[in-house]
Amino acid sequence: MNKKERVAFVINSLNKLYPEVPIPLNHQDPYTLLIAVLLSAQSTDVRVNKITPVLFEKADNPYDMVKLSVEQIREIIKPVGLSPMKSKGIYGLSKILIEQHNGEVPQDFEALEALPSVGHKTASVVMSQAFGVPAFPVDTHIHRLMYRWNFSNGKSVVQTEKDAKRLFPKELWNKLHLQIIWYGREFSPARGWDLEKDIITKTIGRKLVLDKYRQKKSPNKRTL
Repeated sequence: MNKKERVAFVINSLNKLYPEVPIPLNHQDPYTLLIAVLLSAQSTDVRVNKITPVLFEKADNPYDMVKLSVEQIREIIKPVGLSPMKSKGIYGLSKILIEQHNGEVPQDFEALEALPSVGHKTASVVMSQAFGVPAFPVDTHIHRLMYRWNFSNGKSVVQTEKDAKRLFPKELWNKLHLQIIWYGREFSPARGWDLEKDIITKTIGRKLVLDKYRQKKSPNKRTL
């Protein structure tokens, strides 16, 4: 298969597996999504989804959030990790939303990325999942699979995002990035990976990746 055919194979395979794709982080609106995505940095969606109901019961909007102290926010979000930085970020961005954006989350990459603790990936998730603006946020699953599928060199998430946007049609980005995440979790994880179940990588995977996998599974077989 040439690259165009491999891209089509990925899209078709993912559409069969995930015709409807849920957003992994529980939220009610752009603000709660923004907070959930911020909390998910170097944590898991499962862990974040356990903490956000507790946090949002006290404050699910910027006006209520700034009534809490940074320390109170930190105590609630401790289980997701990096709580000192994240609590300051949540308080700080809530204050800015009130002062500069009438308490609303801006529908603008530049304005989002200007908020404390909000990087390009977080902004991309919010633009894509809250506002429907085409974006391709790259998480660890997408970064890993784009390399395994020989679509990107794995050097950086910035490069992976560029390659994904170049390869896949823009109108598919918002659904496709979620489909890849779910596929990575279910069939192509970093640990405990079973190539036999990972039909996409097995079919179009990078030769180096496939050879390494098979060598690990059969360490006594030497290639002549």
